[in-house]
Amino acid sequence: MTTVAAYAAPAAKAPLERTTVERRPVGEHDVLIEIKFAGICHSDIHQAREGWGEAIFPMVPGHEIAGVVSEVGSAVTKFAVGDRVGVGCMVDSCRECENCKAGLEQYCAEGMTGTYNAIDRNGEPTYGGYSTHIVVDEAYTVRIPEGLALDEAAPLLCAGITTYSPLKHWNAGPGKKVAVLGMGGLGHLGVKIAHALGAEVTVLSQSLRKKDDGLKLGADHYYATSDPKTFEDLRGTFDLILSTVSAPLDLDAFLALLKTDGAFVNVGAPEEPVSLNLFSVIGGRKTLAGSSIGGIPETQEMLDFCAEHGFGAEIELISASEINEAYERVLASDVRYRFVIDTATI
Repeated sequence: MTTVAAYAAPAAKAPLERTTVERRPVGEHDVLIEIKFAGICHSDIHQAREGWGEAIFPMVPGHEIAGVVSEVGSAVTKFAVGDRVGVGCMVDSCRECENCKAGLEQYCAEGMTGTYNAIDRNGEPTYGGYSTHIVVDEAYTVRIPEGLALDEAAPLLCAGITTYSPLKHWNAGPGKKVAVLGMGGLGHLGVKIAHALGAEVTVLSQSLRKKDDGLKLGADHYYATSDPKTFEDLRGTFDLILSTVSAPLDLDAFLALLKTDGAFVNVGAPEEPVSLNLFSVIGGRKTLAGSSIGGIPETQEMLDFCAEHGFGAEIELISASEINEAYERVLASDVRYRFVIDTATI
């Protein structure tokens, strides 16, 4: 076992503090990654504060990991020392079910193993990317193309794939009208990706405060959802609405913005339940769906796509000592658009 520095929440809702955790020895199929940057995802806050239910403590959050391979196991074939790599939201799955064999490990029938707040196959808790090093099986590690800066690539490992996967699955592209609901850490990447895929992109945000940013990132239109006229003007407009917000929504109002056969796809995960009048779905053969991250093959595809189109995340780089302040700023929507921890400061 190797002892490494990390930032952890010692208990639910407690401030994160500097500590150490044990990493397993490098197995024959493992890579030891020196973490360079780790993104702060809203889901880190949900889990550290038990907003999604009982969690495992102490907790080292972080599943937007970008770094460099510093050691490889004897049977590793995908990577070599010095390679630029990333780790997202999962570090294992059953590998035997239909979904795993299809490259949809995120929908593993036995449940994927989360990068943190999970129990691995050895019965040990997993610790995430707010740390200096991590040991991961090469099968759950992806390559970061040279065209992407590591700090801007880190958020792609969750926010990027979480938006890329549904946009691809629901065929966002030329001739399609796509709305991205929310202009935060996920939403800003949804705008970039939908634009790069060739769709006509509209941002639906609570206010027009970020309109200039949205248009620069590739949006064709920008509307405030706080304005009732938005819901009148855009009724029956969209083929796809991608919701990235983590707050309860008036689903009936947003479903009315879809065309016949349109889809409202949720990737945000509110802590509270939401209500729905089923006639909002029935009247127009509309789809209300959800999407998780992507599998390992699709995550690599997403990284290559972003590199090809020359973009990563819009980030604010912080030191580890600023993590607790960053959490409060995320909750106040005061970040443009993703905090990334420089793990050299841990």
